Amino acid sequence: MSFAQLKDHALVSVSGPDAENFLQNILTTDLDALAAGEAKPGALLTPQGKILFDFLISRAGENSFRLECRADISGDFMRRLMLYKLRAKVEIAKADQGVVIVAWGDDSTTSQFDSAPVADARFLDAAVSRFYRGTAEGGDPAAWQVLRIAHGIAESGSDYQLGDAFPHDVLLDETGGVGFRKGCYVGQEVVSRMQHRGTARRRVLIVSAERPLPAHGTELTVAGRPVGTLGSTAGTTGLAIARIDRVKAALDAGQPIMADDVTVSLAIPAWAKFTFPQESVGAEEA
Repeated sequence: MSFAQLKDHALVSVSGPDAENFLQNILTTDLDALAAGEAKPGALLTPQGKILFDFLISRAGENSFRLECRADISGDFMRRLMLYKLRAKVEIAKADQGVVIVAWGDDSTTSQFDSAPVADARFLDAAVSRFYRGTAEGGDPAAWQVLRIAHGIAESGSDYQLGDAFPHDVLLDETGGVGFRKGCYVGQEVVSRMQHRGTARRRVLIVSAERPLPAHGTELTVAGRPVGTLGSTAGTTGLAIARIDRVKAALDAGQPIMADDVTVSLAIPAWAKFTFPQESVGAEEA
């Protein structure tokens, strides 16, 4: 089994009699569909529908939820949740001793992690688990980066900036991070409109090249025109959020897609349901 401790991640606990109703009314994730033993992605949005905070959410017991997020945004995330709390009977706290370990592959050595595995629901074509207690001596964070890239799993900071992406941009609509049948939540109107109109044009794509890719944040261009931005990289592979209509036009015209002076290929993750558009159409976001 391969594993890594994610030392740049933190855990926020939301518990109490009103915890589920409180979170259901503000987050994109449909908690009615969240089973015990699984972690689903989600986001807290701006009223305009852009991702303000991203996380993985799992059940931590009766009337208790665990939200795994980047450590550097955890304080702001908690303060934002407190703003929505009002009179709800919930307690919001940071787990000071929280540990985040991710593991994949053969599960024969999971006994070293002092907690039950929580399935990472973002991975639709691989078995990946999270553990929230234990130790991870000898883990391999670089291998985790390679796995995440190979499966097209984008995360804020590495692949996009908070406040700059819609849930569809980072495939939350396809990984269980958006509940389209649940009631209202912050930013719901914009997200639902994008879903029903099929206007999402920025999408996560897997990048490959014959040479090492340039740095995170490098623009992808076609004939000097931007089509996307490079995110996480691992040698000759990486992730990008790109305009799929512009990528399709480049492919149809036989034009090379460049990251600085490196020619790249872009592919839709194998598990994803979206496709390149059949013809160029307008996009809701630039």
